[in-house]
Amino acid sequence: MSVTREDILKALSRVSDPATGKDLVAADMVRAPGFDPETGLARFILEVDPARGKALEPLLKAAEAAVSALPGVTRVSGVLTAHGPAAAPSAAAPARAARPAPDGPAPSLKLGRHPTPQASKKLAGVDRILAVASGKGGVGKSTLSANLAVALAAEGRRVGLLDADIHGPSQARMMGVSDRPKSDGETILPLHAHGVTVMSIGLMLPEDEAVIWRGPMLMGALQQMMNQVRWGDLDVLIVDLPPGTGDVQLSLCQKAEVTGALIVSTPQDVALLDAKKAVAMFRKLDAPILGMIENMSGFVCPHCGGESHIFGHDGAKEEAGRLGLPFLGAIPLHLAIRVAGDDGAPIVARDPDGPQAAAFRALARRLIGEGKA
Repeated sequence: MSVTREDILKALSRVSDPATGKDLVAADMVRAPGFDPETGLARFILEVDPARGKALEPLLKAAEAAVSALPGVTRVSGVLTAHGPAAAPSAAAPARAARPAPDGPAPSLKLGRHPTPQASKKLAGVDRILAVASGKGGVGKSTLSANLAVALAAEGRRVGLLDADIHGPSQARMMGVSDRPKSDGETILPLHAHGVTVMSIGLMLPEDEAVIWRGPMLMGALQQMMNQVRWGDLDVLIVDLPPGTGDVQLSLCQKAEVTGALIVSTPQDVALLDAKKAVAMFRKLDAPILGMIENMSGFVCPHCGGESHIFGHDGAKEEAGRLGLPFLGAIPLHLAIRVAGDDGAPIVARDPDGPQAAAFRALARRLIGEGKA
């Protein structure tokens, strides 16, 4: 039996917030209700006041129980997201459109609006979506995304790279693109570099301008960059996610059919603590996790040839084993990888047959061999 959006809302309207006395629907707390008839999975989000986040776990359980009672529902995924509603644009602070660049006008699309309903989670023309994620920043997630995209393209795949790190976009620099995307007024035409189709919000704004957006605007921007960019026919779209377990990750899993997530971590315990949270989030959202990757795994001295484990050794490999996940490989810490990214030519593009590109190319071949890319 198919469950409709209205069925889920009706079930949630029977659950009341004890603090306000209002039901969840009347209190405007319910977001993105949906049902997958193939798996029997019902999903919804409860948007709550950050100050009450932890205290509302029992309310979430009650909401999940109400939805699970619907005929045809076999599983329920309810998620609490803690942020207030975005302020309406005012004359003093209008919703920001992309600024004109010296080399041409900006696309006539406003990024950062609130998300809108969509008919399907399937992204037109895209066979697979790989999410590259990390629990914390600074672990090399964007470097891995760029090099994996180029490596897959080198294997003959049609590849797109979406920079979804909206507050800290870096793929424009790493992929060596700087032209402003063009638009026909309805769709954005992405750029191309090293055999990869590239889109980043960093291409829409001046490089030194901060993106100061609240949760709903982030969610809307991700939806626009996925659905209003003319990606063409792709075998795989790599999504470079921001660090953490926030709105962008949640939106991706709710709005798109994610083939699988790649969890990136350095070997040290502090990074692995946050990587485990990323794993827990994807499991909660019922998104497949393809495995863990250890970045900055070891440093080989260019002078003496000795190997040093600056951030520890095999931490991600051991954690993958504890979590029951495949370990997908280790990426070395090397100056050439960093310099290549800063120069706009990922090491797989600059030196495809060199030793520093080998780990990225091995990962690409493994994902292709397993039918994930």
